[in-house]
This record gives sequence, C-alpha cells and structure tokens, in this order.
Amino acid sequence: MSLTLGYFLSCEEYGPAELVEQAVAAERAGFDALWISDHFHPWNDEQGQSPFVWGVIGALSQACSLPVTTAVTCPTMRIHPAVIAQAAATAAVQLRGGFRLGVGTGEALNEHVLGDVWPAHAVRAEMLEEAIALIRRLWEGDAVTTRGQHYEVSDARIYTLPDEPIPIYVSAFGPTALELAGRIGDGFVTTSPAADDVQRFKELSGGKPAQGGVKVAWADSEAEGIDYAHRLWANSGLPGELSQVLPSVQHFAQASELVTRDATAQSIVAGPDVDRHVEQLEQYVQAGFDEVYVANMGPQYLEMIEAYGRDVLPRIRENAGR
Repeated sequence: MSLTLGYFLSCEEYGPAELVEQAVAAERAGFDALWISDHFHPWNDEQGQSPFVWGVIGALSQACSLPVTTAVTCPTMRIHPAVIAQAAATAAVQLRGGFRLGVGTGEALNEHVLGDVWPAHAVRAEMLEEAIALIRRLWEGDAVTTRGQHYEVSDARIYTLPDEPIPIYVSAFGPTALELAGRIGDGFVTTSPAADDVQRFKELSGGKPAQGGVKVAWADSEAEGIDYAHRLWANSGLPGELSQVLPSVQHFAQASELVTRDATAQSIVAGPDVDRHVEQLEQYVQAGFDEVYVANMGPQYLEMIEAYGRDVLPRIRENAGR
C-alpha cells in the first residue's frame, strides 16, 4: 500500500474561507489527501471557530480534488445517524467518491449541546456500533424501518448515493475501542504514533488501513511556535479521558491552566527546523501508518504548507521508498 501524506484541516481554529484556502494550498504543495475535524464547539475560546463540517466539505469539493476523511464525526447524539448517513452520502457524491467517514464515540464538549445525558464509554461504544450498522443499511438505498436499542427510523431512504460504498474508519484509544474498530471498521483513526495500536488493529481487521494525525506549530522561531501552540492548543496536553468528559470550553480553559508552557514545548514540534518536522512524521511511518495527516497551529499555515511541499514531504516519501 502506498503512503498517503495528508493535511489536517482544524475546524476549531479556522473559519470556512481559511479552511478552503488551506486545502487549495495543500493540493498545490503536493499533499495527497485531507482530514477535517467535526466539532460543534472549539476546545477553547482562543481557537475561536467551529464551522459546520458538512458545509465546509461541500466547499472543498468545488475548490480542490483531494479526498477527504472526517476526523472524526460522532454519529450518535448531536446528529442522528440517519442524518449523518445522508450527509456522508452527499459528501461522497460531491467528492466524486473520494470521501471516507471517520467516526468515534465523541466528546461531551460537542455532544451534550441538546441536553442529552453523557453516557459512559461502554454505552457510547454500543451506540456507535448500532449507528454504523444503521448508516451502512441506509447506504444500500432501500427504504428502512427499524427500531433498535438506541435508534429508530421509519420509511427512511437515501436517494443521493455514490457509486461505491463509503468506507467507515473508526477512532480508537485503548484495547476495548481497538477491538471494536478492528471488528467493524474499514480503517483505523488515531492521533498517537503508537505502533502497538496499529499492529493490533491490523491483526484484528485483517490488515485494513490506519490513519494517524499530528499537529505542528510552524513559525519563524521555535519560541514563537511554542507560544502559538500553548495559547491555542494547551488542551492537547490534558491527560486521560478529560477530553472526552469535560462539557464546556470554559472547563477546558480551566483544566488547560494546569498544562505549562514547558510541557507544551516538550510535546510538539514548533518552528521552522525541517529536520524536526521530518523526524516527527517518520515516527508515524515507522509505526506502520498507511496515511499520515499533519495540521498547523497558528497563523503561519501557508508558510507551513509551502515548506512541507518543498522540504518535508519529498524526504518522507524518499525515506519510505513509496
């Protein structure tokens, strides 16, 4: 399988026009594909954006020709899986078949907004499995009437469908989630270069593809990049399951005060040192990922995209021999 090097569009930090600008620049620079996040809220007020992902995907389909994966959509609470099935089918048509639906069990930050109780992970995993089964059934094109444990539809039929089935990639952190992803996913999505997780998923799934994502902070200096990352994305340093259970941007802001600037500096690649950017992506390649997506933190995204196209992507491809 050839190596895919993609660009990660962060809906939490950039508005629709900036996201389209980044996608066009990424295609021009030689990136192979796009990831795009799906949020109702940003993680904090400093990030300051959160456009509706399906509207942005429609715009992307008219602006560039790169395939797109959502990283990731939660199809269980905020939006009913039948509606996600329709949205994803339309996106696949717009993108001429170049769409993959990345899904996960979600975060309270985005999914509590309708007043629903935030379930335990075991329940959310159960909901996700039922949602995926319903989505796939609706994609068959027939009228569906069914009542499951969590979802009910009546005479629901999706008329606008792509020619080929849409792959569903499943996000997973931890052994239980990995088992689910390996059992029902067409691919695996994660944001950690954990070789053991990739190997386990491939064992469980029979060798299906794995996608990994990472953020960098391109800037004129390392210190400036660290400042961007710490101001905008200190939440990335929160441990354990906090990112799944904190319910508001205010709670994330409070918790992120515990993440020091030094901790941010140690966890990211910042600044213009091309060697460090290459080394970080190499970790994902060496871990066995088939696709690696990189996002920029901060305002210098065009400089980052151009530098990657000129100096980083060619070296990764040459080193990988593919």
